Amino acid sequence: MRATAIAHPNIALIKYWGKRDEDLILPVAGSLSMTLDTVATRTTVTLGGERDTFTLNGEAAQGGSASKVFRFLDRVRSLAGSHTPAAVVSHNDAPTAAGLASSASGFAALALAASTAYGLELTPRELSRLARRGSGSACRSTVDRFAVWHAGTDDETSYAEQIDAPDMRMIVCEINAGPKAVSSRDGMLLTRDTSPFYTEWAPSTERALERMIAACQAGDFTRIGELTELHAMRMHALTMTTEPPLRYLAPASFAAFDAIAKLRADGVEAYGTADAGPNVVAISRPADAERVAAALSEFGKTHIAAPGRGAYLAADGSGEAA
Repeated sequence: MRATAIAHPNIALIKYWGKRDEDLILPVAGSLSMTLDTVATRTTVTLGGERDTFTLNGEAAQGGSASKVFRFLDRVRSLAGSHTPAAVVSHNDAPTAAGLASSASGFAALALAASTAYGLELTPRELSRLARRGSGSACRSTVDRFAVWHAGTDDETSYAEQIDAPDMRMIVCEINAGPKAVSSRDGMLLTRDTSPFYTEWAPSTERALERMIAACQAGDFTRIGELTELHAMRMHALTMTTEPPLRYLAPASFAAFDAIAKLRADGVEAYGTADAGPNVVAISRPADAERVAAALSEFGKTHIAAPGRGAYLAADGSGEAA
């Protein structure tokens, strides 16, 4: 009747941007990411009460964020054959809606906590598919370390699974922790509807994903880094071709990318990426992470993340790891 789950954000090396089915949240192309071992969402689902409630970071959630959670609970109840309301209590370590994948960790944790509380026993693939219905990138946060999200052709075939990749670190530079003005969902729709270059996005992303998978399988960190930065730049270039132009990156974001390029010129192998927001993430070899973090610290608060665990159940309702 009660379950607590913990999940971490994931940062995409090959980006997810655009859906071909808004209801099922099926992407136009596959993607690949690293699950972090830092910052987390802790979510407890307790069955009972007269109606569904959702508390986020100590405050009762209202509006669209609450509606998304309640619709997700309806989906879980449908699978479980239940009509029992639930209380959802969630806490994000990372800033919410700032382009640091809080929705990914949030719905991955909710998928595991809710499915467990309602008595469902899901396979890893089923859990990934369920999380996807809350937030597309959440399907990757159910997976340990590195995940490839298969675009698939329907609900059954669109899921994330683990892929081997060389050890690396992500250095997260928090340039602006505030919520972004345009959500990823709205940004994807604007890009689809107004960018003259959108039709090439899906096929070019699939080609990039094939190259990235090959680089991961070969353990080629340099190629992984090159593809990561290239695909991030392509995504942000695409968003700036919308009408009106959509710019997620701030001036400090570009300065951070310049600092990463300077590190490479100085012999430190680092590469930059950014999701839909101003915050920049660098990837590096483990031995170089501290130097990269120091270089980025002038642009914002930084922390270093290693490949982490996918969504997991707490030992009890305390939120402590099992």
